[in-house]
Order: sequence, then C-alpha cells, then structure tokens
Amino acid sequence: MSPPLRSSRWFAGHDVPGFLHRTALRAEGLSSASIAGRPVIGICNSQSELVNCNVHFDALANAVKRGILQAGGLPLEFHTISLGEQLMKPTTMLYRNLMAMDVEECLRSYPLDAVVLIGGCDKTIPAQLLGAASADVPAIALSGGPAAPAVFRGRALGVGTDLWHYTDQLRAGQMTQAEYDELEAASSPSVGHCPEMGTASTMAALLEGLGMALPGSATAPAVDARRYHWAEETGRRAVDVAREQLRPSAILTGAAFDNAITLLLGLGGSVNAVVHLLALAGRVGVELPLRHFDEIAQRTPAIVDVRPVGEQLVEQLFHAGGVPEVLHELAPLLELDALTVTGRSLGASLPARRAERSEVVRTLDAPIRPPGGLAVLHGSLAPSGALVKPSVADPRLLQHRGPALVFEGIEDLGARIDDPDLPVDADTVLVLRNVGPRGGPGMPEWGQLPIPQKLLRAGVRDMLRISDARMSGTAFGAAVLHVAPEAAAGGPLALVRDGDQIELDLAQRRLDLCVAEEELELRRATWSPPPRAYQRGYGALYLDHVLQADEGCDFDFLRGRSADPEHEPLGVLRGWIGGW
Repeated sequence: MSPPLRSSRWFAGHDVPGFLHRTALRAEGLSSASIAGRPVIGICNSQSELVNCNVHFDALANAVKRGILQAGGLPLEFHTISLGEQLMKPTTMLYRNLMAMDVEECLRSYPLDAVVLIGGCDKTIPAQLLGAASADVPAIALSGGPAAPAVFRGRALGVGTDLWHYTDQLRAGQMTQAEYDELEAASSPSVGHCPEMGTASTMAALLEGLGMALPGSATAPAVDARRYHWAEETGRRAVDVAREQLRPSAILTGAAFDNAITLLLGLGGSVNAVVHLLALAGRVGVELPLRHFDEIAQRTPAIVDVRPVGEQLVEQLFHAGGVPEVLHELAPLLELDALTVTGRSLGASLPARRAERSEVVRTLDAPIRPPGGLAVLHGSLAPSGALVKPSVADPRLLQHRGPALVFEGIEDLGARIDDPDLPVDADTVLVLRNVGPRGGPGMPEWGQLPIPQKLLRAGVRDMLRISDARMSGTAFGAAVLHVAPEAAAGGPLALVRDGDQIELDLAQRRLDLCVAEEELELRRATWSPPPRAYQRGYGALYLDHVLQADEGCDFDFLRGRSADPEHEPLGVLRGWIGGW
C-alpha cells in the first residue's frame, strides 16, 4: 500500500483545519473532485518581466499544467523572486541564496506532494536546486531553453562570447560606434537564455547530468514548440514522482555529482557551475572538495563544439541529439547506475543513440579539446584554491611570471584601465581584488578584466588576469578566478602590491605570490578590511553568513540536511490557529 500523500495532512482531515484548507481552494473555483485524493503538484515559476531569459515561463507553466492534469494531478502554480543577469545590480549571485530560501520555505510550508521547478537565467536554476534539496520535497526541473541566436553580418551570434570579441574590436579602433550600434540592434532577438554554453545553458544541461530533469529536455530552444512538449512531459512525470515520493535526497548522491562534473567538462561549460555544485553538495551532505573537479578534469576531454570552447551554439547541439548524445559518448567516464528523476538509472533512462552522428558531439578519441579544460590551483596566493579554464586561454600564459598591476575594485579598474600612461605591457599580471563574495559584494562576474586599450591597439588579445571574482560562462581568456580566501576576508590577494612577481604554473597547479613571508607579515599587520557595504536587511545577513568560493558561497546556516525534513515547525493545526 502506498504511503499517504504529503498534501493529505492539509486536506484529508474531517475537522476544522481540513475544512479551512479545502475551502481555501474552493474559493479559487476548485471542486471537491479536483482536490480529493489527487497529488498536488506545485509549479515553481521564476517568470519575471525583469528577466528576459524567463519572460516566457507563464506559457511553459501552462504546458506543465496540461501534463499534470493528464496524469491525474492537481497543478498549483506559485511565483518566487527571479534573478536576471543583465538588469540586476550589483550581481544576481548576491541574491542566489535569497531565492533559494524563498523556494525552500514555499516548498516546506505549502501542501505540495511534488514540485516542478521552472528556471532559466544563470542563478535561477541553482537557486531552485538549492531550495528543493533542502526542503527535500519530490522535485523535477524544467529549463527555459536557449534564445534564438542573433544574426550579425550573416553570422549567428551568442549573447556574451561574441559581444566580448566585438567590444574589444571597438576599443581597439577596429570597429566604429555606428557598427557597434548595428550589432546592438541585431542582438537578443527572442526570449530564452544565452544560446552559447554560458552559465545558463551549462546549468540546464547539468540538470540532466544530476538526474533532476528528463533526458533530452535541456537544449530545446525557447521558441521551439518542442520546448512545450517537454513541459507537458515534465508535468506528467511530476505526478509519478509525487506518487513514488522520489525525493532529491535519493537522486543527489556522490555519483550524481561525479556525473554532473564529468558532463560539465565534456561540454566545456561555465566555471560558475563549480560554485553552484559546491553549494548544492554542501546542502545534501555530499563531500565534494575543490580538488575533485581537477581530478575529473584530468580524465575528461571537451567533446562538444559549442562556444566559447567551440564554434557552434546550443541549438546545434539540440539538433545533434542534445545532452543524451553527450552522455552516451561520455558513458565510460560516468556512474550509469545513478538514480534519476525518471525513476530509473542514468544509463537506463537515456534514449537510444542517433544513427547519424553529428560533428557537434565529438568522440572521446577525437575531442575538440583535450582533458584538463578546468584546473584547480593552490599556492601562496590561493591557499584555499582558485580556478582557471585553460581551454579558453592563450596557452603561453599558463606558464607565466610577471609583475602585478593591482586594481582595488571595479571603480578603480574602470577609471584607469584605458589610461594611455598605465604602466603595463603584455607580461603584466592584472590583479582585481575586493570583488569576491564579501568584497563585491556577491562575487560579480568581473573576472574577465578588459585588456588595456593601448595593448589592444598593439595587437594584444590575452593577458594573465587574477581576481576573487567570477567570470561569465560566455567569457574567455587567461583569467584566474575564485581566488580564496578573498581579499576582503584577509586572503593573500589583499597583500599584493604593484610590481610584485606573480607566477602561474598550470602543470604544477600553482599560483604563487613571489614575496618573502616576512614582508607579507609586515603588510598583514597594516591591512584593514574594506568598509562594510551593508548595515541592514538582506545585505547585512549576506555579509555575516556567506562562505568563501571554495565552499560554494552558500550561507553557513543553510549547509547540511535538516534532521527531519518532514517536520513542519508550526504543525498543520497550529498553523490554522495562527491564521484564525
């Protein structure tokens, strides 16, 4: 006999609480036949007119509802806050944990037997995963799909990768402002997230790698009717997930994280995924040290020809079979017995391979990039670790020593980077600090420091750049990111001075500040943290509790599983008394 549905605690009782809970839905026009005995499926919708990536989600939610109704469930849609990369300041990463708390408390507090998570823009998917993992209510995820590509001068463009190239051309004097305005007019022709393998497309794909989304659902374009077919199918499966009581805790195991990291490397995906996977592992109690990413990177080549590592866009990956084709090729490196939201193992849930192979998905024997596309560095400048993405960097800069040029924050960088008298050459190491989790605050995507204009005009296109910030998944270059501990927390990055020699040795996985320890102790004695950015509200909570990048920038009080995820702190009856 199946265990009772979670929602029965609200609706099954023939008492005053049950009376009130049922009449709350009757007031919305639902009959007793709509309520009695049906699994209640929440639709967690991050739609917002402030987030162009997610603006089409109401239509997706309607398709999910159709699937839920087809399978005999009761769909109840609710909205949470939404996070949009392009308009939200100073950075969506500052608010990822807030959205995760929003999702978690909604799932914990309402009568839901399962939930469909609809996310798209960079931080909405990780925030929903974090919240669902902590609430541990049965869940299945649906991503919003990549946007239709812009076309400029006959070439299909991504949102970020190509923009950075054209911006460098403008700053180098190789493109006029009128031509740049023409680019702007052509950009972003549809809803949906970035159409290259930026953070949003990476996180959508990793939903499949983790086992939290239906195989094949990640890459269908936002404007393709098949995106809505996947939404219906996700709604139907959500009802089964509720009846099976298949919780995230059963899916998000160590094997699932290994699969997700392997897929991340195979895709040549965004380094932002590292922060989100670390935070998610911390929520579910899976040990995931930063070095494990490097270990998996050493065995996993990039096999997908999608920008920024390759030349194609995610739409081409969709037509080549999507994430399942990538997983098939990566199969020798995967834990195929890992359970997924389908109720079956990863291996058993994958659709059959396509008879016709595409050059978009390469083989392990003939990849687009060799293993080692992501590297974890340690050393005197990054005692707790730092990241670099060798697959998008100039190889000559991966074994490099040069003098530091330090910028104290983004305002300092903006004021000086194009100064014709800036003391910089191609060997200089650009250092940006006080832009980490606390210093940013929120660890903004400022790690792809611009090349100084005078060097751009001299033909320089890459330099070694170091920061405690993040970098957009669409970005590229020899950027060392996520340096931990950050400068604002007193990490060694805070002690760097102009002219100090910094050495990157990729082969040895080292990032070192070549200054004697005695000198660093003298500098440390006179160092003081930057002024606190927030004194009240969520910002103050964030500064008091955010962890460093090597622990996923989660809040310290949100790590670990609840002792009893089924426990409702107020209880159904006490909740009724309070409402009465």
